[in-house]
Amino acid sequence: MNALIWFVILYWVISVGIGLYAARYVSSSKDFALAGRSLPMYVVTATVFATWFGSETVLGISSTFVKEGLHGVVADPFGSSLCLILVGLFFARPLYRMNLLTIGDYYKQRFGRAVEMIVTICIVVSYLGWVAAQIKALGLVFNVVSGGYITMQAGMIIGAASVLIYTLMGGMWSVAITDFLQMIIIVVGMLYIGWEVSGMVGGAGVVIAHAANAGKLDFWPSPTPREALWFFAAWITMMLGSIPQQDVFQRVSSSRTEKIAGRASVLGGVMYFCFAFIPMFLAYSATLIDPKMVASLIDKDPQLILPTLIMTKVPVFAQVMFFGALLSAIKSCASATLLAPSVTFTENILKELIPKQTDRQFLFLMRAVVLIFTVIVTLFALNSQSSIYKMVENAYKITLVAAFAPLAFGLYWKRATRQGAMASILLGLASWITLEIGAPEGLWPPQLVGVLASLSGMVIGSLAPQLIRPLSQPLPT
Repeated sequence: MNALIWFVILYWVISVGIGLYAARYVSSSKDFALAGRSLPMYVVTATVFATWFGSETVLGISSTFVKEGLHGVVADPFGSSLCLILVGLFFARPLYRMNLLTIGDYYKQRFGRAVEMIVTICIVVSYLGWVAAQIKALGLVFNVVSGGYITMQAGMIIGAASVLIYTLMGGMWSVAITDFLQMIIIVVGMLYIGWEVSGMVGGAGVVIAHAANAGKLDFWPSPTPREALWFFAAWITMMLGSIPQQDVFQRVSSSRTEKIAGRASVLGGVMYFCFAFIPMFLAYSATLIDPKMVASLIDKDPQLILPTLIMTKVPVFAQVMFFGALLSAIKSCASATLLAPSVTFTENILKELIPKQTDRQFLFLMRAVVLIFTVIVTLFALNSQSSIYKMVENAYKITLVAAFAPLAFGLYWKRATRQGAMASILLGLASWITLEIGAPEGLWPPQLVGVLASLSGMVIGSLAPQLIRPLSQPLPT
């Protein structure tokens, strides 16, 4: 236990130091937000992968799989990895060519200031759950590796403060460089611990066969209308709702070329999908190695199944490898999700309210917003009772119903108008919120109704004025 604690401390100090070192490359707001649009293929791929391989992947997906099987993890990794692939195929290149600072700038350029402000607020709010999930996971890790000496709450505060330090100073440069190193640790650590646990259960085939016999590999829902609708809604929540997000946009726009932007997103998505199955394999292995422990935690706190297995059943070196990979996953995701909404809020909300700033003053404002946002999400994490998986999944509902349709139609439909975008946002949000309040567990998932209303609003709102205008003109005499 002492060796593990000292490793965590040493790893934490080194990673923060590397992030602070990267701050030397920041001399402008563009450096802070987009790393000067100069990152090579391998770094962009690493930061795409490392940003998404967070606490929900190691702790959330794995515990959900143990309880519900593949059917329960359709949102992540199936939906989330497809999101990155779709971004690389259809969104990365056209957005890169626009040479924007934030995703909010796209909405302003395409649909005007009002749409920009509403979508920006929706994007910023969506990050509350995602960032809070990472901070909550940091608290859990510190609590586990210290044997309970550090409480969950204290661990959250320590973790948030340390990630804040290098994100505040180095921005996207710090995130990119630390993500590259953390991707290496994640890949090596996960592969090693997978090999270690596989040897304990008699090979991966034994675990897969056991999971299949238990029905955990059944993917498709029951053939009932409600099950099918909720399954589809869960899938598209992250697959489409994650596309209009600043963290995705930052990785696209930080690339050296548009080819790198597209290819790195696709490659990062494929890597994420493949490696996301390792934590699921590890957690399910616990049902064979220590079924009593799993039975005691499955309803109480399934997120503890995997870390408890590692702490009690594998050698110290394997513990070091696992928690090194886990800390890397959480830190890379936390730093990215602290930076993204802060940059967006500063550029698309505050910049218009505080005009005539120098670039140095604007950079200072960005850093101030990072600090304030970190305090807010830490307080949110301290008071949230949701699971890590649900916090991340729910984060994307608001961008699904408010931001996806205007982005997709704005890029690929020339007849999309400002009125259509506003109708899309308002109808999507109104229908989603109404169902979340009135019928959250009904036949139709609220976010599915919201995105359908958003798509309808975009089409009708754009076409109606164009159709009415010719009819209002006087007939020729």
